[in-house]
Amino acid sequence: MNVSDVMTREVVTVHPEMSLRDFALLLSEHRISGMPVLDRAGNLLGVISEADIVAKERGLPRRSTALSWILGEQTAEDDLRRRAATTVGEAMTTPAITIGEDRPLREGAALMLDRDVNRLPVTRGDILVGILTRADLVRAYVRRDQESLATIREEVIRRTMWLDPDDMVVQVREGVARIAGMVDRRSTAAILERLIGLVDGVDLVVNDLSWELDDRELSRADEADREPSAASLASRERPRSLHA
Repeated sequence: MNVSDVMTREVVTVHPEMSLRDFALLLSEHRISGMPVLDRAGNLLGVISEADIVAKERGLPRRSTALSWILGEQTAEDDLRRRAATTVGEAMTTPAITIGEDRPLREGAALMLDRDVNRLPVTRGDILVGILTRADLVRAYVRRDQESLATIREEVIRRTMWLDPDDMVVQVREGVARIAGMVDRRSTAAILERLIGLVDGVDLVVNDLSWELDDRELSRADEADREPSAASLASRERPRSLHA
């Protein structure tokens, strides 16, 4: 599953000249926690979120003393800028951390965790085409199980194995696929397990299938009863001495 499969395509954006008060009203109106910041030409400049409003509410710190400077307690320059900001452009985080629309979804999740951000502007080249949020990842997590289940039933069981999925019990939950029911042969159950394990979104397969015939034992018997080939007979002959 790629970023483009789950991202939000209708993105609410703001311009850097907007006041923080108007931005706060916009957040409340759309019930979201952050937005990309674009210039008038549509270029992505940065990202601003409710956290930047919270930083603003803290106000300017009292002047640092010599002791606080020695102890390394001076406020970072970016923090000071955000606390003094009155516009979106002054408060935004720049440059924006972005991700391409064709990247795997797991890469977006890893980037959010590594960079401690709640949203990623999604780009196609230099063009903003969507936004990926943690809420999108949560929805994708639930959706992944549903899509995996549909693939197992229709692609694996029905179209590949030519079996009826309604004759079996198939479940997928949190990446764990469970299958139960009766098949004709033990080898069929083994093949099903391997194919289900290859389905995207399946991390583990629990195979509770039963079978009518254990063809594993039959194959061993066939091998034992098979007539030896010329090569196998030759290999059993005692090698001749190289000396007369």
